[in-house]
Amino acid sequence: MIQVKVCGLTRRDDALHAVEYGADAVGFVFAPRSRRRADPLTVADIVADLPSEIVTVGVFQDQPLVEVREYMAGCGLHVAQLHGTEDLAYMRALGLPVLKAFAPRSPSDVQRLPLFAGQSVFLLDGVDPDGASGGTGHTTDWTSAAAANARGRVVLAGGLTPGNVGEAVRTARPWAVDAASGTEVEPGRKDPRAVRRFVLEAHRAVVDFEESPALSGDKSHDAWGDLVLPRADG
Repeated sequence: MIQVKVCGLTRRDDALHAVEYGADAVGFVFAPRSRRRADPLTVADIVADLPSEIVTVGVFQDQPLVEVREYMAGCGLHVAQLHGTEDLAYMRALGLPVLKAFAPRSPSDVQRLPLFAGQSVFLLDGVDPDGASGGTGHTTDWTSAAAANARGRVVLAGGLTPGNVGEAVRTARPWAVDAASGTEVEPGRKDPRAVRRFVLEAHRAVVDFEESPALSGDKSHDAWGDLVLPRADG
């Protein structure tokens, strides 16, 4: 079964609906310029109400290490999702499980992804014409994303909606899908019906084809444990 992450949450009810409808992971954005920036005190309260098996993710972009650690610890989050220019040295110094996001512009970019030793799960995001990524509503190239499966478990993000996630899953065959703008009424406020349909369509698409290597193996929440700290030889 494919993993589903719902990101850009700012409200308790939206997070609980996402979990009720089958999300495996939920994300809260703390990037300073994001329209979906969440309040850390609110996030801490939300996380305390979530089932223990739900993976909780904090989203950051080129922020000081001490700030990221404070948000992660204060909110009780599991994984730091990094959307900026953070490099191997930054991730090692952070000392936390990391989901690194990349925004490839072409198939050749996918082949040059600077994946780090020990980092077997990574996120592919869309990028807008101005070069911005993360919550832009722009899709990444799904065919290129399919080729990236050979390099690790792909979390496919970028412009995914209830209307296109099925095609995205059938084309890219990712390990997980991640929705933000495509399930919103407005930035930071979810449409529960869209969230429910997104999860259903992602799951439905998986049964349309035989399982590929990217989708074989451990489908449980424990699979997120592959977000290990990058090794020094990366």
